Amino acid sequence: METTHFATALLRWYEKNGRELPWRNTRDPYAIWLSEVILQQTRVQQGRDYWQRFMQRFPTVESLAAATQDEVLKLWQGLGYYSRARNLHAAARQIVARGGFPTTRDELRSLRGVGDYTSAAVASLAFNEPVAVVDGNVFRVLARYYAIDTPIDTTQGKRHFQALAQELLPPAAAATFNQAIMDFGALVCTPAAPRCDECPVATTCAALRHDAPTRYPVKSRKTAVALRRLCYIYARYDGKAAFRRRPAGDIWQGLWEPLLIEGDTLPPLAGTVTLLRRGVRHVLTHRVLVADFYLLECDDAIPLPAGYRWVDEARIDDLAVPRLVERLLSLVNRE
Repeated sequence: METTHFATALLRWYEKNGRELPWRNTRDPYAIWLSEVILQQTRVQQGRDYWQRFMQRFPTVESLAAATQDEVLKLWQGLGYYSRARNLHAAARQIVARGGFPTTRDELRSLRGVGDYTSAAVASLAFNEPVAVVDGNVFRVLARYYAIDTPIDTTQGKRHFQALAQELLPPAAAATFNQAIMDFGALVCTPAAPRCDECPVATTCAALRHDAPTRYPVKSRKTAVALRRLCYIYARYDGKAAFRRRPAGDIWQGLWEPLLIEGDTLPPLAGTVTLLRRGVRHVLTHRVLVADFYLLECDDAIPLPAGYRWVDEARIDDLAVPRLVERLLSLVNRE
């Protein structure tokens, strides 16, 4: 296996084509870790804006740890996958409690929500530890270059690709190579339409040699997408609205929402009911939500289900809410 040619070619490509990203101009482990958490399941352009807002509001890990969860979730609002924000906040408090940032991959792995990829990325980029990162881009690049049929969503596949990435890693340029292979996957060796005519290793790419780059990487299974129907009811009484914080054990843990009825049948309600919108679709990773939005104007303070309380409407904009609830709120006149 010719590893030197592959690594050298990608490093040369990166020197000319690497993306200019603000967290690449620092060795601050907090700034780097924050970027890695935000960029999970998030496009770089959107992630950059959120990273900048977080760095302005919480410039140090100590300031993030001192914040409330509500403050963190509100700043995160719109990014989705809110467990990332909760884990980020919890890990910041771990870091402060231990007296500083862990400096090795193994130590970083002990932080809440920090897995193999993030621990390797921070260890490499902030502390120069020669460890390879393997994300979706890296899986795709290596699977295509070597025409690897091993499914990437299996334990065997993950171990195989991690070992291969580590073998390819030039120890003296670990951080740069990790950034290079990720940028290469994001910009050239893209999922649906790879730019093989721009590829610096095209002549030695096994998948291209067989005219089948989009066949790789291979996955062993597809996750079924479930449909979930909801009725959201904005119940208003005397300048207040009924809201609750979503409990653990379901999507959007810790975020706020108005009255929720599972299903697509509205029960009898005491007050004036107005349909605001029907059939609003919201797509998550493994499910599709279809929601109907209603406004309920109450003449009296109706009894609320467990967990709900009346919140001043003037305070609702301070609550961290899911994107689906944002869409409901945009339809409600709260002046």
